[in-house]
Amino acid sequence: MYRHVVALQQLSRRTLTSTARRLVENKVPQKQKLFQENNGIPVHLKGGAGDAILYRTTMGLTILGTVFVIYELVKASLPHKKE
Repeated sequence: MYRHVVALQQLSRRTLTSTARRLVENKVPQKQKLFQENNGIPVHLKGGAGDAILYRTTMGLTILGTVFVIYELVKASLPHKKE
């Protein structure tokens, strides 16, 4: 039984570590050049359309959340009608 457990451990290690490494291009210098460029665009929008959509969505949710909190505070501060 113990031999099977040891064999299974060795097999799992081999399958995880013996795969050929993929050649991945280093994109860091390109991204550094893009984000350090002085072109008047804020750094949180330099990533393109995806960053702009994420920024606008975040701002919209923040504004809606703030309005909802103010509404709930006003509702809680006013007396309730008793019927």
